[in-house]
Amino acid sequence: MNLRQCLREPIPEIEIAAHRLSDAVSAHLRGERDLAEELFRQADDKVIWDWLDSVWGKETVHNRPRRILNDPPAIPKDQRVPPRDATDATKRLIHQRDGHYCRFCKIPVIRGKVRSLVHTEYPKAVPWGRTNATQHAAFQCMWAQYDHILPYARGGLSDLANVYLTCAACNYGRGNYLLEEFDLVHPSLHAPRQGSWAGLENFR
Repeated sequence: MNLRQCLREPIPEIEIAAHRLSDAVSAHLRGERDLAEELFRQADDKVIWDWLDSVWGKETVHNRPRRILNDPPAIPKDQRVPPRDATDATKRLIHQRDGHYCRFCKIPVIRGKVRSLVHTEYPKAVPWGRTNATQHAAFQCMWAQYDHILPYARGGLSDLANVYLTCAACNYGRGNYLLEEFDLVHPSLHAPRQGSWAGLENFR
């Protein structure tokens, strides 16, 4: 059996978009709003949206699970151990461990709160509509997720040992399936990416 690190290898356009977003934030902080707006627009690349849709779309070639023996069943909602989401304290520890990169595919990620701030300042350049197709491709793709390795619906806890930082594709593409159902390597078995990316947390 050939195990894989992520559902689909990232495309170069994602890293290019990350650089544009970083440059846009730098321009914004210098007061160069026109330049920032243009860079945010350039990062909204349909090629990225197509890549993302190929991963988190319903059972595409990249996210088709296989059956395994003795897999844990879904647990009734009233029997699941709260909390459903990692606490803020746990999320801080997750970022200390994982930085601001997806632990599966290693792309840069951005917290939803940061994206909301950018959208408020640049609503036309950074659209965030009600449907996937009306949301900014790069911010959507790099949307930071706190992913339960053993899914919460199947008994997973919302603690540091079970929750890892991922991108939207790796989180939603796997859904409530086990790593084994996608032949994925546990993220703890490969080191987190090292780099200077800080998730655009300096945006003000």
